[in-house]
Amino acid sequence: MNTPSIVGWSHTPFGRREESLAELVAEVVDAAFEHAGVDPGRVDEIVLSHYNGGLQPLVSTSGLVAQAQPALRHVPAVRVENACASGSAAVHHAVRSVAGGQSLCVLVVGVEKMTDAPAELIGQALLGADLEMAGKSSTSGFAGLFAQIALAYEARYGALGNTLGRIAAKSHANGALNPLAQLRRPLDIDFCATTSEQNPIVAGPLRRTDCSPVSDGAAALVVMAQRQAPRPGQAVRFGGIGRAHDFLDRSRRDPLEFAGAEAAWRGALSTAGLQVDDLDLIELHDCFTIAELQLYEVLGITRRGHGVTALDEGVVYPDGRLPVNPSGGLKSKGHPIGATGVSQHVSAAMQLTGTAGTVQVAGSPRRAGVFNLGGVAVANHASVLEVP
Repeated sequence: MNTPSIVGWSHTPFGRREESLAELVAEVVDAAFEHAGVDPGRVDEIVLSHYNGGLQPLVSTSGLVAQAQPALRHVPAVRVENACASGSAAVHHAVRSVAGGQSLCVLVVGVEKMTDAPAELIGQALLGADLEMAGKSSTSGFAGLFAQIALAYEARYGALGNTLGRIAAKSHANGALNPLAQLRRPLDIDFCATTSEQNPIVAGPLRRTDCSPVSDGAAALVVMAQRQAPRPGQAVRFGGIGRAHDFLDRSRRDPLEFAGAEAAWRGALSTAGLQVDDLDLIELHDCFTIAELQLYEVLGITRRGHGVTALDEGVVYPDGRLPVNPSGGLKSKGHPIGATGVSQHVSAAMQLTGTAGTVQVAGSPRRAGVFNLGGVAVANHASVLEVP
């Protein structure tokens, strides 16, 4: 009776935005209510996803939502922070609240304002999500941590060759078609797989095209019980969610296992009663191209050590059996930390309702997976979204 569903959404373009944090929130709040056809007075709870990490001086940002919409003045609000998985953590808070009957209508907002901070501060803020590197200076930031994963992958399974370049080129091709994406220039495999002045090494084997950009942006969802959806034709229900945390200390984990990610994904599929082959598309966390490759294997698209076959066989392309990140993903759509998980759910909902426009995949997709991770696969959140 209380099956949680996304009944409306909104999404700013990602990139370098001149608007303030508060203005980005206001932009998506009003638009989400309009899209949902829901009066703000029906909202029982507000969940704001905002990583911050020192990027903005205002820390207590949960009040920005009511600031944007006076009708929400006395609605309880909470800010959720779970590293790069903050957005999905906020969404899952809303899902559990509706499923448990605590709320009938929850507004979820994800936002981040990053581009006006100096590069050194951005690096320090992001490294705050890693136990070993928190508070330390680094020339490579989180790229250095994922470069270690790429090197471990090569040590175990052999040279990557141009595999990461192929993933980057796929992401750029998808992002070029997405009007909400930050990076909208298609780049070919040769460019992405070759070190050059325009595409220098950032860390280890990772080039600039292997890394998601620094971004500003916001996204919002209205979550309600399915039976109360004011516009049933655009409602997207949660078939299942999965959540799992792993050791923060990387020395206690196999760098390629991603055990928490696998547990979260398995939990979401199990709740939905599905296998990965039952899905029609996946929006996954590709903060770096090596993360996408690794997740091909962790999520069961391919066997371990054989992620490249997802590219060789065309599985993960927009016209493939299981398109991955038709939105362009974090790599090209952008990665404003707190907005990312919410954005992934918006992108998947648009696909399932046939409203994704220029990035719409063919075949009237009915089921989508969403996977969002924080840190080096420490915080892991997975969703299965469905339409009748």
